Amino acid sequence: MTSEELDQWADDFAAFHARFAHLFVRSEPREQAVKYLRALMAPIMRKNGWQMAEVMGDQTPDATQRLLYQADWDADEARDVYVQFVRETFGDADGIGVVDESGFIKQGTHSVGVKRQYSGTAGKVENCQIGTFLSYASACGHVFVDRRLYLPEEWSADAERRAQAKVPADVEFQTKPQQAIAMLESAWAHGVPMRWVCGDEVYGESTELREVVAGSGRWYVLAVRTTEPIWLARPALEEPQPQLRGRPRTRPRLAEGAPAAIAVKATVAAWPERCWQRLTVAEGEKGPLTYDWACQRVVESRNQLPGLDGWLLARRSISDPTEIAYYVSNAPADTPLLKLAQVASTRYTVEQCIEEGKGETGLDEYEVRYWHSWYRHITLSMMAHAWLASIRSQVVEKKGRANRSWPN
Repeated sequence: MTSEELDQWADDFAAFHARFAHLFVRSEPREQAVKYLRALMAPIMRKNGWQMAEVMGDQTPDATQRLLYQADWDADEARDVYVQFVRETFGDADGIGVVDESGFIKQGTHSVGVKRQYSGTAGKVENCQIGTFLSYASACGHVFVDRRLYLPEEWSADAERRAQAKVPADVEFQTKPQQAIAMLESAWAHGVPMRWVCGDEVYGESTELREVVAGSGRWYVLAVRTTEPIWLARPALEEPQPQLRGRPRTRPRLAEGAPAAIAVKATVAAWPERCWQRLTVAEGEKGPLTYDWACQRVVESRNQLPGLDGWLLARRSISDPTEIAYYVSNAPADTPLLKLAQVASTRYTVEQCIEEGKGETGLDEYEVRYWHSWYRHITLSMMAHAWLASIRSQVVEKKGRANRSWPN
C-alpha cells in the first residue's frame, strides 16, 4: 500500500492503532509502533532495518530496535486486543480456524529456535525458525489469529541457549499440534466464533487435537496420511476380566474375530466410481478449486481401539486420479459432501495469509534474535495484515461486487 493510499484511509488507520495505544506506557514506542506498522505496509523491496528507517523518516534503526527489544509493552496483550478486532471485523458463526506452520530461513545459530529442520517454505531441510499459525476464514475474509514460535527439543533443554535468546523460564517444549491446541483454546476463550477447524496431516494425525476440537463442541476436517486406520463399522470390544495371575488388564480390547482397522488409502481404493462427485468448492490462489470428492461414514481409531464416529473424506485430482488427499471429520451424519469439501478446501486460506504476510507486511523480514522480539515483530506484522484485510473488505462492500483484490 502506497503512502497516498494509506493517507486515504488515515482515519480508519488511526482508529485501528488507537485500540493498542494503552499498551505503550511511553509516547516514544507508541509513536514508533505507528511508524513501524506504516513501514511494514509500504511497497519497498527489502524491509530491513535501514530501509525501514528511511521509510519511517528515522536517521538510524535505533528507535525500531528499542521498540522490538527494550520498550515496555507486551506482545501477548497486543495479540489479545488484536483478536477482539478480528472477532468484531471478521467474526461469523460459521467461521473456520485453520492451523499451519511456516519456515523463516536464517543464517547462523543464534536466532531463537533456529536449527536445520524441514521447512515447507523451502520444501526441504534448511537452517530456519518455524512459526505455527492459527488463521481465521469467514465470508468477510481471511486473517491471522495467533502465532507460536516452535522451540525444538534441543533448544528447550539447553539452558545456556535459552538464556542467551531470553526464552522465558515457563516455556516448555510443545509439538506443533500442541501449539495449535493452545492457540485454538485461546481464540475460543476470547470469543472468536468458530464452527470448524481444519489443517494438514501434521495436525490431522494428532488424536489429541481432534479430541480437543470435538470436546469443545466444534467440528474438524483434518487431512491425514494414507496409513490412517479406520473401521467401516464399530467393532465389538471385550471388557477387562478378573485375572488370577499376572498384571490385570485395565483397557478393553478388540473382541475375538472382530475386524482389524484398515488404512484410509485401502478403503478409498475400494470405492466404486459412482461414489465420486466433481465439485468446484472455492476460488483458490490460481482460480476455481475443482476436484472429484467422495465420503463415507467410518469409525476413527484411538490408541488401536474404536473412537469417534465420523467421516472419511477423499479429494481426487482430475488430471491425475492417483493423486488423492484424505481427511477425517467428526461432523454430523447429515453433513452434505459439498460442505465437507468446502471446509477442507478452506485450508489454502492460511497459506494465503502467510504469503500475503511475507509479501505485503514483512512477516519474514526481521532482524531479531530474542524470543520476545520475534513475538513483537510477528504480532505487528499480523496487525498490519489484518488492517489491510479490513480495508479490502470495506472496498469490496462499497463496490458491491465480489472482487476481493489485495490492496497494494
